[in-house]
Amino acid sequence: MKTEKKKSNQGKTEEQLSIFSRALVTGFIGGILWSSIGSLMYYFNFSEVAPKSFLLKSWLDASWTDRWLGVIIAILLAGVISMVAALIYYSLFRKINSMWMGLLYGVILWVIIFYLTQPIFTNIPQLIDLTYNTIISTLCLFILYGTFIGYSISYDYHDMKMRDLKKAKEA
Repeated sequence: MKTEKKKSNQGKTEEQLSIFSRALVTGFIGGILWSSIGSLMYYFNFSEVAPKSFLLKSWLDASWTDRWLGVIIAILLAGVISMVAALIYYSLFRKINSMWMGLLYGVILWVIIFYLTQPIFTNIPQLIDLTYNTIISTLCLFILYGTFIGYSISYDYHDMKMRDLKKAKEA
């Protein structure tokens, strides 16, 4: 009897770990995907700021940060940092199965990055100095990013809960 209980708890722990690890993967992929799109937005002049401006040029004054290597490293770094954002969403909001929470999370991240942490990023102009195109396009990018992260994590969480209920009914 005790071994069956132990096995069931062990399986549940493995499933929870897999939800946690999938949240990390979702964050990494989301960071790479949406920072790549942000780099394209900068390249096509939809935005005055690029991921490399935030992540590299604010602290490094090397010439390679302006080349393709700087873009690739900034995109990979955005993927790693995005894992932290996904963990925050997983910890706080995973039980909210709504697209709107992800949208709100994207807006919150945009406000944090473009308004609250602006003094840290010396290479980025202040919010009032940015063009409307930059403000609107980056806000839309962060909304899409937040929706991607939020809905993926909450859907995965609720899907796993439904599987658990189905297994409990079968047993």
